[in-house]
Amino acid sequence: MPFVRLTPLLLLAGFLGGCNMVVLDPSGDVAAQQRNLIYIATGLMLLVIIPVMVLTVVFAIRYRASSAKARYEPEWDHSTQIELAVWAVPLLIIIALGAFTWADTHLLDPYRPLGRIDHATPLAEEVEPLEVEVVSLDWKWLFILPQYGIASVNELAAPVDRPISFKLTSTSVMNAFFVPALAGMIYTMPGMETTLHGVINAPGEYEGFSSNYSGAGFSKMRFAFHGVDEAGFDAWVQKARDSEATLDRATYLALERPSEGVPVELYNGVAENLFDLIVNMCVDPGKMCMSEMMAIDARGGLGLAGIHNTLPLTYDKFARRGTAVFGNEPSYVQSLCTKEEAMAGLVERDGAPMRDRFTPLAGRGLPRPGPSAMTPIRTSSLPDLLKNL
Repeated sequence: MPFVRLTPLLLLAGFLGGCNMVVLDPSGDVAAQQRNLIYIATGLMLLVIIPVMVLTVVFAIRYRASSAKARYEPEWDHSTQIELAVWAVPLLIIIALGAFTWADTHLLDPYRPLGRIDHATPLAEEVEPLEVEVVSLDWKWLFILPQYGIASVNELAAPVDRPISFKLTSTSVMNAFFVPALAGMIYTMPGMETTLHGVINAPGEYEGFSSNYSGAGFSKMRFAFHGVDEAGFDAWVQKARDSEATLDRATYLALERPSEGVPVELYNGVAENLFDLIVNMCVDPGKMCMSEMMAIDARGGLGLAGIHNTLPLTYDKFARRGTAVFGNEPSYVQSLCTKEEAMAGLVERDGAPMRDRFTPLAGRGLPRPGPSAMTPIRTSSLPDLLKNL
């Protein structure tokens, strides 16, 4: 009989045995420090949770109706010892938890360069970090290694014990870059650049993925991360250099289009400043970069010449998916008009003047309800209301 009762627990333990505990058993120093913070925070909270759970059972047994040992004290209303425990213990826990969290939050800031390789090895000044430019696409990952002039899709390798400096961006919607064994999660956003620092301390095959839902192909937006020694990393770089594919602007624009389950692809060359062009949304040579627009705006703007920048390009998200506001074809500003000309045009088109801010809204094409269509409301004067109180 006892074995039958334990069967569900044994089955549950068997299922949990297949879980991947990479978050609690990482191979990177940054992820290990984050794991330690989780342990500390959980331990501090358990200082309250465990006693409360134990005392709940103790009180239920000790003060049950049939207990002859429990004292009956109907006039009891205060205990200094209990008040001290109830307020002092949580206060001390909150102070300790706040101190640990505040300190580790600054030390583990993703924008903060690493100061050590692991808990026992400080980072030498002459060590050059591996620079990786990351672009989240729909629905795949692009990695550019500017120091080596190569790029890859859905695969990345890094030497063990060498710091990695990530610069990240996105092409359409917000994503989240996450390699649990390496470091914490960091968001990628179009038109913006985020930063992450990490290091892998043990060789192995790890998995990275997007931890922020981004559409239909989200579940397949995964990539392989290889932790290798220097010889293995050199071999991976050489494999990319032996590839016949080159990541120029035209290749990138084709790669940017939505696709799912994309196989690993290596490129032996990358267009100059491609990552900066992606961040500034101007990979297409005919489009002005955001940095140029902001510089022009800072000097007062282009004036009428700025209308030429309203041309939507075919690789823009909404245009390429057939949901552009003005259709899929390129559009231009044909002419500009004054407010009076715009109002006159609306009158000519719709037969009604433009609504001013004093006119109530009504359904388009529907008659406005008159008095006969409304339920009469009985009103009373203030004296009448006072009489009825």
